[in-house]
Amino acid sequence: MYQSRHYDFKLWGKYALFTDPVTRVGGEKCSYHVPTYEALKGVAKSIYWKPTLIWVIDKVRIVKPIRTQTKGTKPLVLSGGNTLAIYTFLADVEYQVRAHFEWNLHRPELAEDRNAAKHVAMTERALKRGGRQDIFLGTRDCQGYVEPCEFGSGEGFYDAIDELTFGLMFQGFDYPDETGGSELYARFGQPVMKRGVISFEQTENSMTRKYIREMERKSFELHKTVRMLTDEELEA
Repeated sequence: MYQSRHYDFKLWGKYALFTDPVTRVGGEKCSYHVPTYEALKGVAKSIYWKPTLIWVIDKVRIVKPIRTQTKGTKPLVLSGGNTLAIYTFLADVEYQVRAHFEWNLHRPELAEDRNAAKHVAMTERALKRGGRQDIFLGTRDCQGYVEPCEFGSGEGFYDAIDELTFGLMFQGFDYPDETGGSELYARFGQPVMKRGVISFEQTENSMTRKYIREMERKSFELHKTVRMLTDEELEA
């Protein structure tokens, strides 16, 4: 049985936009003050991911002060061309994230790929190189960067503040690929930051789920989707 291990990484960038869904309707997007679970999970998947595993975000530490900056943008519209919109971004962000991966037991067809040594080695290698895919802070407009770190190291702006709450926030989606069902749900919670750290395990206990729509699982085949690496490739 694989004993999950934690991966700590520093995540930073010039801007971030963790969009509040309420602000999507009018086109004037506004960021939450802290990253959502789904955004951090997306970063972890950009570092390294295979359908064999599921990333779990344990906690995030807010290192720098929360600052917002409003900018005019010209997003594309479906009818063609651009339109003018005002977006409210987070500026000069830095986080420390602790995460781990678990086997996706709803993928029995990929059971042969549950090689802990392989995925641990590839995750560590990818993290040291800054991720296998581009890192984004909530949206493609906001480039992010990652590197290994020790969670809790260094001085954080909110270390001395006992508790801050942020109200009801969108946190993520429950996809059929990871639940084994055939329905898509959205999760909402009320994260609490204690001395700069938001523990998503605590947020999960108060999470509410909302049905979105029916959704079919993606189909994967082991030797077509996931290539089995040799011992030499793992050590390279």
